[in-house]
Amino acid sequence: MTQSPDQAEQSDRAEQSALPENLLALLTDHLGAHAHPENLSAGMTFESLGMDSLSLMELVVAAEEKFAVVLPEDALDLAPSSTLAEAARAFRNARAV
Repeated sequence: MTQSPDQAEQSDRAEQSALPENLLALLTDHLGAHAHPENLSAGMTFESLGMDSLSLMELVVAAEEKFAVVLPEDALDLAPSSTLAEAARAFRNARAV
């Protein structure tokens, strides 16, 4: 079933709103001018944002430092092909240090 443009836009907004504010803020800080929160959606991959495995690990370290959390070990399995939704799941499972 094909979505209308309005349905697709609503779906994108719903996906974007599913991303935690702290993840959106961290991504926009990390990517600078390359990303705006309104353009990020849960289905996007890190690769589509121009991130490689090194920049992804830098993002994980920055998240741990900024939010004083330890991301679960499966967060270390994030790859450039991982989606922002997968990262959001890792954030939800993070534990405070």
